[in-house]
Amino acid sequence: MKSIISLLLLVLFLGTCNLFAQQSNPNVLVILADDLGAGDLGCYGSTFYETPFIDQLAAEGVKFTMAYSAGAVCSPTRSSIMSGKYPVRTGVTDYIPGLKDKNRKLNIQPTAMHLALDEVTLAETFKSAGYQTFYAGKWHLGEAGFEPQDQGFDIYMGHKELSINGNGWQIGNRLTQTAIEFIDSRDQQKPFLMYLGYNEPHTPILEYPDHIQKFKDKAKTLAPVTPQNIQERNGKTRVVQDDPVYASELAGLDSFVGRVLKKIADNNLRNNTIVMLLSDNGGLSTLKKPGPTSNKPLRAGKGWLYEGGIRIPFILRVPGLTKANSEIATPIITTDIYPTLLELAGLPAKPEQHIDGLSLVPLLKGAKSLNRTTLYWHYPHYHGSTWAPGGAIHEGDWKLIEFFEENKLELFNLKHDPVELNDLAQQEPTKLRELKQKLDNWRKETGAFIPTLNTEK
Repeated sequence: MKSIISLLLLVLFLGTCNLFAQQSNPNVLVILADDLGAGDLGCYGSTFYETPFIDQLAAEGVKFTMAYSAGAVCSPTRSSIMSGKYPVRTGVTDYIPGLKDKNRKLNIQPTAMHLALDEVTLAETFKSAGYQTFYAGKWHLGEAGFEPQDQGFDIYMGHKELSINGNGWQIGNRLTQTAIEFIDSRDQQKPFLMYLGYNEPHTPILEYPDHIQKFKDKAKTLAPVTPQNIQERNGKTRVVQDDPVYASELAGLDSFVGRVLKKIADNNLRNNTIVMLLSDNGGLSTLKKPGPTSNKPLRAGKGWLYEGGIRIPFILRVPGLTKANSEIATPIITTDIYPTLLELAGLPAKPEQHIDGLSLVPLLKGAKSLNRTTLYWHYPHYHGSTWAPGGAIHEGDWKLIEFFEENKLELFNLKHDPVELNDLAQQEPTKLRELKQKLDNWRKETGAFIPTLNTEK
């Protein structure tokens, strides 16, 4: 009797696995938020912000708890998603166009002003496989001649089109409506790749009229927290989530996402549509004056290579494959999106293109790790968050951050010190040298520019 039951369970399991495998050419929806912090969502632990639609998406799929952006600011990460490469390889190492030179301590090299056309983008690969490709919202990888329609997207609705007769929250509203209209008007004989680049919750932080009063009232009920801000070198980091305006903007984003997901469901596309939601970098918490959100317990925020600047929310729902309300703690990075979506769509890998990415499908199928132990960052620019040029490496439990201007290395054990407060550079000289050498070797391999001393300052 037991053997019969075991056989039936095996057949049921294989049938569940094949449910996804037999769905040829699934649709793909990528939702990219702008500056959404790792702790900004209810499903990631926020108690002040409210994001019920995104929380529901997480409950229906898998939530990655150690997801990283390849850049600490927007354009580098966006280039990594489109190319499958670390930003240093594409030359897009800063947000475009970056800060103007202000006679600083180090000479820097300007970022590339666009993603090169010779990169075979994620969209170009899907388009060549017969997919309809649609992009709406923020691009930030180049202007005329280097926009989405030049990089593989059939349809592009940018901010110029979306801001007609509207501004602020109305752009997100129009973006959402445009996405809904595409779902209705698409060629139903072809699968689609739809990429939505929302501006929320990037500055300027605006009151979203449908939500602001609720959070103003909620803020009044909060007990006072001291301190609300802490010093981070030349900047100040917000350590409390209590801004009702920021909360209203997040609620606006959540409602937009909810409308798109409802349209997917209403059109009977839910069982054949992969949905991915993530951010391009950590939440904006550190500035000369405190930022609008808090990434606590993670240190610092957007622009910084501490965890608060590069840890992001990352949610994936794959019908027939992802287990509902599950979590994966394996470190992943945004270069992994390209090969992951190819495999999920049943398309051949392009290892010569996505050379820095690994497919996450093994993790979705139950693997405990990927064939990779090391992640790298190179951010050789000054940023308004008060960050100065530097780089980082994460390997196993260890993370090293190099600050070029200070000529300083910091070493943290993230397993025992996830908040990066206990610098072990002096106590662990062997590990320090090992990681520094690996970081140096990687920068040489990728041709990374290292800022030089400004002797004229």
